[in-house]
Amino acid sequence: MKKIEAIIRKTKFEEVKETLHENGIEFFSFWEARGVGMARESRVYRGIAYDTSTIERLYLQIVVRDVNLEKTIQAVLNAAATGQVGDGKIFVSSIDESIRIRTGEKGDASLYIKD
Repeated sequence: MKKIEAIIRKTKFEEVKETLHENGIEFFSFWEARGVGMARESRVYRGIAYDTSTIERLYLQIVVRDVNLEKTIQAVLNAAATGQVGDGKIFVSSIDESIRIRTGEKGDASLYIKD
């Protein structure tokens, strides 16, 4: 089992979500995140441009079986890319164990994830 964490542009979320669903990845968590990086965003309010030091992004978290790892990474890469600085990052880590909240049952995380 692997956990994929991706930080993407907010504007690319719908495209990423649709691409994941097309590739059979039905469940993932996401939330809004702010960060500081190489990209800069500016906002215009009443004709005055304001440079913000933080960038709005979405943080996705997806747990997949090893067999689905590459297709999930490729789906995010293809859908989230704009070719500009600030497209985001993808992190992959191993999941060794999971605990089912309802029963307290411990075991291999792959027992609880559908293909």
